[in-house]
Amino acid sequence: MRMNTLYAALSGAFLLGAATLAPAQTSNAPAGSTTAHPVKNAEVSASSDYRAQKKQIDDAYKADKASCKSMSGNAKDVCQKEAKAKEKIAKADLEAQRKGTPHAQYEAAKTKAEQNYDVAKEKCEDQKGADKTACKKQAKADEDKAIADAKSSRDSMASNTPARSTTPPAPAKTPSGK
Repeated sequence: MRMNTLYAALSGAFLLGAATLAPAQTSNAPAGSTTAHPVKNAEVSASSDYRAQKKQIDDAYKADKASCKSMSGNAKDVCQKEAKAKEKIAKADLEAQRKGTPHAQYEAAKTKAEQNYDVAKEKCEDQKGADKTACKKQAKADEDKAIADAKSSRDSMASNTPARSTTPPAPAKTPSGK
């Protein structure tokens, strides 16, 4: 008797879970979503070209980082930051290309701004006192401007896409004016 109750409870839980997931699988993605084309994204990420580009980015990073080994002090730190920034920017651009959405383009531009800021901050370490402070403020201002530009670009691209209306069209007027 206990086994029958257990099987019935497990079957009910399974069916309830499956029924809950069914509508989620068929829902449409909202505008600006990063899952605009999940099948296309899966095909691209599984393609040999995508994997080859990703490997090329990793190999370039390793080579750039190896070239920093002969340096010392802050020059070495700057070199390593530049190598890492170059890698992150390239990967973000590759993902944006794969996804092809305004949000993905925004994320790539944001990554570029953040990485450029990190490199600029590291370059400021060579300076002293007020010059160092001014350098860091300028780097932060440049990052903020780049992110603001990326947001406005994303918003303008999103506003250019036609939105689906959920309201029915207004009834047509008859020529008699009624």
